[in-house]
Amino acid sequence: VQLQASGGGLVQSGGSLRLSCESSESIFSVSIMRWFRQAQGKQRELLASITRAGVTDYADGVKGRFTISRDIPNNDKVVYLQMTNLDPADTGVYYCNAKDYTTSPSGDWWGQGTLVTVSS
Repeated sequence: VQLQASGGGLVQSGGSLRLSCESSESIFSVSIMRWFRQAQGKQRELLASITRAGVTDYADGVKGRFTISRDIPNNDKVVYLQMTNLDPADTGVYYCNAKDYTTSPSGDWWGQGTLVTVSS
């Protein structure tokens, strides 16, 4: 599975951005799609996930501000992360990830990352 994240950029505090993660395979071929963020000097952190069944989950710090979604049935190879009310603390490189628990070893794929910069 190859992943391509896009949509990052410079936005003012309080603004919005939508990130896209394009997959080379149907997102239904993996167990879960996830978005991570890595701020400078910090560990990569999980922000949001969506399972094959469509169940979503969010980190506490983005709950109510970020929304992970799919474009079913129009496009089964893309996952989005809609981000609203952005804060400078949201600055970082955003990565999409696909994980498949049905294989042994489990599949784990990463996109190249897209930079989001939130100015105050």
